[in-house]
Amino acid sequence: MTHSTFAILLGGMLTPNPRLAATLDGARVIAADGGMRHARALGLTPELWVGDFDSTPAELLAEWPDVPRLPYPAAKAATDGEIAVGEALTRGATRILLVGALGGDRSDHAFQLYLSAIRLAEDGLDILMTSGEEEAMPLLPGQKNLDLPEGALFSVLGLTALDGLTIVNARYPLDNFHLPFGSSRTVSNVANGPVAVTLRSGKALILARPFDFSGA
Repeated sequence: MTHSTFAILLGGMLTPNPRLAATLDGARVIAADGGMRHARALGLTPELWVGDFDSTPAELLAEWPDVPRLPYPAAKAATDGEIAVGEALTRGATRILLVGALGGDRSDHAFQLYLSAIRLAEDGLDILMTSGEEEAMPLLPGQKNLDLPEGALFSVLGLTALDGLTIVNARYPLDNFHLPFGSSRTVSNVANGPVAVTLRSGKALILARPFDFSGA
């Protein structure tokens, strides 16, 4: 992994595990406000800590006195996560790992992160969102390869109607399929091992659960 990979620590749910550790190996790290609480559990020291610090307890601030901070006022035009991503981009990021981006107390922040991930992918960035237990990635026209164990659950969630959707090496394969907007047809598929997903037109999120074999 090159140093153009940045991990952004966000305030959502996170379960450290070896798969997540391997994903983060070699990445540069920026923490967004309360996302700093994940740093110690992951064995990471961010190079920058940004935000308005409204969700950062005093004891967390005291625990990391040497990490440079970039404070913002609470009344600002972007979320702490978006500011952190912007800082990564100014440092040359081409791949961004949004760590702690899934789940959490704020559904509005989580949904905005999904939309931001799509926009960043449209700009040519490689984006992965992860909680350790779940992983999500934008699906735009082209192909995505999913490194999943046999029996793991995954879903393709269309944010528009999808055309030319092909899913290979899954229990429920598709070939050049049209998925209407709002359809649940592609929820809860089961990987037969690594999966390839190809799309001709549309926008979607792939949500994978690498440790969930409840559909096997």
